[in-house]
Amino acid sequence: MRAVFFGTPDIAVPALRALHDIATIVAVVCQPDRPAGRGLELRAPPVKRAALELGLAVHQPTKVKTPDFAAWLRALEADVALVMAYGRILPQAVLDAPRRGCMNLHASILPKYRGAAPINWAIVRGETETGVCLMQMDAGMDTGPVLACHRIPIGEQDTAGDLADRLGALASEVVRVDLVRAVDGLLEPQPQDHSQATTAPMLSKADGVVPWEKPAREVHDHIRGMSPWPGAFTSLKGKMLKIHRARVHSNESPAPPGTVVLCDRQAVVVACGQGTLALETLQLEGRKAMGAGDMVSGRSISVGDVLQAGAK
Repeated sequence: MRAVFFGTPDIAVPALRALHDIATIVAVVCQPDRPAGRGLELRAPPVKRAALELGLAVHQPTKVKTPDFAAWLRALEADVALVMAYGRILPQAVLDAPRRGCMNLHASILPKYRGAAPINWAIVRGETETGVCLMQMDAGMDTGPVLACHRIPIGEQDTAGDLADRLGALASEVVRVDLVRAVDGLLEPQPQDHSQATTAPMLSKADGVVPWEKPAREVHDHIRGMSPWPGAFTSLKGKMLKIHRARVHSNESPAPPGTVVLCDRQAVVVACGQGTLALETLQLEGRKAMGAGDMVSGRSISVGDVLQAGAK
């Protein structure tokens, strides 16, 4: 089987390695190198680094909606293009270029959470299960028929980063178990029920703002879903306070949302719209992340302080 792989971030690397085990990869397509770090030096995306380690040819087009790119892909005479978290919408001419078209590994149970950030929004919205779907791509946003779906539970303390690691590993298994059968036409495509679709839009920095007015469970889910990026943050005395780890503390509401009601060595407890949340790992602007007890000992936070919805 001749295959092309489209992908860019860390989550797609296990699928690339699995594809390398079962197919001849004639090209790997990923996003261009981007400036990163304090020095803003160009940094290759994880899929490119993995592809070069495997001795594969890497292509990094600045545009994919061009006749030249579609012609290049057709000339590779691939049986299939496998896509995971590539980061760009592929036009119809590209989707049609391989013999069996393009198949996508999507990190949700379709039709739920179509879009750019399915892992984050599944956690934010309190889901207890997710998965990876192998889907035949069409011109819509994650609307094509599903060829296979593998599910895993979402743990109560899972962050988006934790879940991405597990879903990346699961995607590699989907490649090994289902891709060849899908290309050979042995899997029956199942149309999605579009009436049940939900969306998972791309995240922005503003999505990280902690919604203290919501119930503690929802605030907890929000914090988990925003980790590691954009990160959950609030404002303490005019400074940004990032929240890395928390847990639901109680169902009581002893004070207005955002009010610190208890400080001890284990946690800083904050009132929400309903119930309280125990903050365990925090990071005040300009400082390193630390346990709640260290912040309390340093008198950076105390009972009665009010955490605001935004930062300065």
